[in-house]
Amino acid sequence: MASAPLMNSRTAARSVALLRVPLTAAIVSLVAAQVFGAAGTVPPRSGPPAMEGGADVDALVCRGPVDPRALQGDGGFHLRLGLPHAAASVGPAALPGARNLAGTISGEGDEGARRSVPPEDIDHPVRPVGAEDLLEITVFEIPELNRTVRVTERGTISLPLLGDVPAGGLTPGQLESRIKERLAERYLQDPQVSIFVREYGSKRVSVLGAVGKPGSYEMLGARSLLQVLAQAGGLTEQVGPVLYVIPGSAEAGDRHIVNVADLMANRDPALNLDIRPGDIVSVPMERQLYIYVDGAVKTPGRIEQPSSRPLTLLQAIAKAGGPTERANLKRVQILRQGDGGVQQAIAANVQRIKKGEDPDPILQDGDVVAVAETFF
Repeated sequence: MASAPLMNSRTAARSVALLRVPLTAAIVSLVAAQVFGAAGTVPPRSGPPAMEGGADVDALVCRGPVDPRALQGDGGFHLRLGLPHAAASVGPAALPGARNLAGTISGEGDEGARRSVPPEDIDHPVRPVGAEDLLEITVFEIPELNRTVRVTERGTISLPLLGDVPAGGLTPGQLESRIKERLAERYLQDPQVSIFVREYGSKRVSVLGAVGKPGSYEMLGARSLLQVLAQAGGLTEQVGPVLYVIPGSAEAGDRHIVNVADLMANRDPALNLDIRPGDIVSVPMERQLYIYVDGAVKTPGRIEQPSSRPLTLLQAIAKAGGPTERANLKRVQILRQGDGGVQQAIAANVQRIKKGEDPDPILQDGDVVAVAETFF
């Protein structure tokens, strides 16, 4: 029995390609079923049907006959969904069964389509231009008119040909329209103007005092007091017991007083105030007390202490390294400047204080503690 002749490589490739044609047609039918709600139904080329929502579907067709040789490239067919009219109005109601054609083809579902819209762009109003804002203004194909300008305190900007242009209170889009209208009145035909806000100088909050990085910070969204303090590097060790929030639109003397301990340690939410552009957060540094310890102590010198936490005599001697072996703790003096610059000498017996027989005196700013030495 004679064996069948072997097919050459070209014949084999043509046979395999022909087998792919039914598969290609099946894929086209599936896509058509999602769009038109009827499996395998593709509208004829000559009569595009009218769809709901006012949009017409031009065609969903294979471009030309299916050529097996074309299957080796991009799949052998091209889908084209033509929406010559109000394409934006075509939605689930206009295309039954087509929940998200783009997401289906790309492998993404409805969640992927929703994620493509940045959440921060929702419900955020366009911020108007204000004083000290830095604007980059570009006129298409006319580089001589391009400028980077800062809005003046009067709310105006200065541009070539136009002079001073009011900008304060307008959104970037409104300002683009105003500049475009003025250029079109006398100088240009259909100018294309674009504005980019490089710095929001009018949307700033100032943080001063006992913070890690005092300064002025851009404020492009809502901020709380804790968020502003964190942006400024947090509070330092020199922070006082209270801080002040001064509203930008406040009258003289109008301010909010915030207890630092209640805000930071107790986490009182009522004190975490809303901060707005133009506000000033003032964090006063606590006044320091300076105590001097001299005599028979291990490390004599000056001691700095916050005024809210005053030192006692025993604490001052301990901060100075403690007494030496030759210290006479029965003869300790506190030298203090009295009224009129008269110095007072207050005697203290440290041994009796340690035993609880005498009170431990609280030192004042500028006091000098003199610990005598014994010679026996």
